[in-house]
Amino acid sequence: MSSTIALPSVLNADVAVQAQAQLRQQIQALPQGTPVVLDAAAVQSFDSAGLALLLACRRVALARGSRLQVQGWPASLRALAQVYGVMPLLDPDSAEAAAA
Repeated sequence: MSSTIALPSVLNADVAVQAQAQLRQQIQALPQGTPVVLDAAAVQSFDSAGLALLLACRRVALARGSRLQVQGWPASLRALAQVYGVMPLLDPDSAEAAAA
């Protein structure tokens, strides 16, 4: 059984440190090994710091023996992840990951 964590509406350099601390705490509160789903449906504003934040969440989850997946991607955030080549890391079930 996975646990879903809703992402904030803003994922940019202005909020990255605070958001990362909050998300880390939420992930660490889950039982070890629990798959983590980050729901990005509410994300409206982001930059590359937001992608770095998602990758940091992935590292926290992996360190706890958990799989992490992002769902509900806004199209522009998905496009940025594709440009940076991190889509297979953040959405391992996506077509991009299958092709990698």
